Amino acid sequence: MDDEYQGYMNDEKFKPKRSRLLIDVDAIVQKGNDVYRIIQVLDFNSVIGVDLVSGRTANLRVGELRAVEDDSASLHVELEEIGDKDWQVAQKRYAAISPLVGKLTIGREDAELRAEEIGVNVATLYRWLKKFNATGSVISLIPRKRGWKSGNRRISLDTEALITDVIDNFYLTPQRPTSKQAVTEILRRCNEKGIEPPSHTTIRARIAEIPERDRLRARGYREKAINRFTPAPGSFPNADYPLSVIQIDHTPADIILVDDIHRLPVGRPWITLAIDVFSRAVTGFYLSFDPPSETSVAMCVASSILPKEEWLITHNIDVEWPVWGIPRTIHVDNGADFRSNSFQKSCLAYGINLEFRPVRQPRYGGHIERLLGTLLREIHVLPGSTFSSIKEREGYDSDKKSAMTRSEFEVWLMTMISKVYHQKVHSRIGMTPLKKWELGIFGDSVTPGVGLPARPADRLSVLLDFLPSFFRTVQTFGVMVDNLTYYAEALRPWINAIDSDNGNKRKLLFRRDPRDISSLWFFDPDIKQYFKIPFADQALPSMSIWEYKQARERLKKQGAGDVNEHEILRAITELRAHVDQAEKKTKKARRQAQRRREHERPVAQVLPSVKKSTLQTTSGGKKELDNDQLVDGDIDTFGDIS
Repeated sequence: MDDEYQGYMNDEKFKPKRSRLLIDVDAIVQKGNDVYRIIQVLDFNSVIGVDLVSGRTANLRVGELRAVEDDSASLHVELEEIGDKDWQVAQKRYAAISPLVGKLTIGREDAELRAEEIGVNVATLYRWLKKFNATGSVISLIPRKRGWKSGNRRISLDTEALITDVIDNFYLTPQRPTSKQAVTEILRRCNEKGIEPPSHTTIRARIAEIPERDRLRARGYREKAINRFTPAPGSFPNADYPLSVIQIDHTPADIILVDDIHRLPVGRPWITLAIDVFSRAVTGFYLSFDPPSETSVAMCVASSILPKEEWLITHNIDVEWPVWGIPRTIHVDNGADFRSNSFQKSCLAYGINLEFRPVRQPRYGGHIERLLGTLLREIHVLPGSTFSSIKEREGYDSDKKSAMTRSEFEVWLMTMISKVYHQKVHSRIGMTPLKKWELGIFGDSVTPGVGLPARPADRLSVLLDFLPSFFRTVQTFGVMVDNLTYYAEALRPWINAIDSDNGNKRKLLFRRDPRDISSLWFFDPDIKQYFKIPFADQALPSMSIWEYKQARERLKKQGAGDVNEHEILRAITELRAHVDQAEKKTKKARRQAQRRREHERPVAQVLPSVKKSTLQTTSGGKKELDNDQLVDGDIDTFGDIS
């Protein structure tokens, strides 16, 4: 881990870093103060590198490498600070290169054909592709200029409406006019109506953005669209290499867990799980007593993208889980937690195509649902299982038999996935998921592999990019969110700041973890850096959003009008005292107390609570924990996301 990783517990400021560690032949990497060029990839854990100064070769551990510092300002900008116009340009450029992204080799003919389709120079196409491949982020495709200002569109609304009308009612018809004919028709109508015409490139970029499925259906190729995009049993369209498609879904686990203190039943946890459709390998998961939400999705995606070594070491699980990387497509159902604007923009920034399962067509979610079903059946052998139906549970007292805490169940689940599920032959693919993943990465004598996925250079940046965001103005007293006031000196320069574009008070970006709302993350748009902003009233305790809402509801029932922070503090104190007194008596109270404890615990999957010095390498090359140096206490940046 990076040296700065040790500071995650108490950092009050943070600069997002979205560079990636490329693990491929000729990639430049850094270990300590030495810089190497990779000359051979041995396996998931090791590469051979040559020192660029001494010329000596060395066997390098992948987990000890980091990306060479990238000074590109475009990668350090906050996602929500990027103006609409810049996002549009980046999206068009990504749509232009999208068919070429992920290909092992790109022939000149393919590049020239694609350049001609979208109306750009082939050199420009190569330049965009190089930028994206170097970072894996759509942010790298944003035009380079000083500042990020939202505002004017590239073309007028009248021109935009005319382009849309021609595409919908002229180009997307069974007559199948060519792109050139569509361009001519748009220019003709603009001339007829006296509207300033758009460029050929703009029109062709709009046409290129049309999903291929929609293009085929609208232009009379319905059967072709069905055959191409409807998955047959056991298959999924375009899932032909690792991370080409991952599926995510939630389910309540069929088990009653107990609290940490009294070991009495508190209820069923929720599992959010991600699977790589190509290999059937589990890419990540998130376990919580909280119901599914945007936060559950963020935690699952972050754990899916990030390497698992520290995670496994933290839980003393001796097995390899070499699955990490940014997926090309995330396939999900139509739940609100997946449709938030913040989540969709985060996916776009990482070059992730977000696809939604067609309504009432369950076959599209078959892979993740089968995996969840497999895990739930394995859970049925555990003490406290609720089984899958009342009939199966007949005569079995799940509450009375419950014995496992959430932490213990998490270790069991991780062990089941990594040591059992990943190692068993999967009937649909004819080999183990781990073997299929390995073949997809390294290839064999018949099919070339795609190579090791790039590793994100910074864990916290990944997590922040997927957490919920919002905009607020800064007042003399600080910033107000949900009637709670936050303040720190980092806000002072922005008090009553004016937006030069419209003359109104400037709205600034904040992010918050719903499990611990005692602080916000404020993004300073001038220096491109996050600052932690705590409660203005330091007497207020750390609390989750659900605990805060409970307190407000309690005050309303007591007849309180305008609720102030002192009343919130009193209500929180009363609620916690009530829960503490009732904890031994009722499951609901124990569940509430346990949720509070879970939110206060250190991060595991995304920010493991292991210091750099605790990873000891044995003579056999195996990493082990020095138990005397484990971090105690809370990690301030985020509550429990394990």
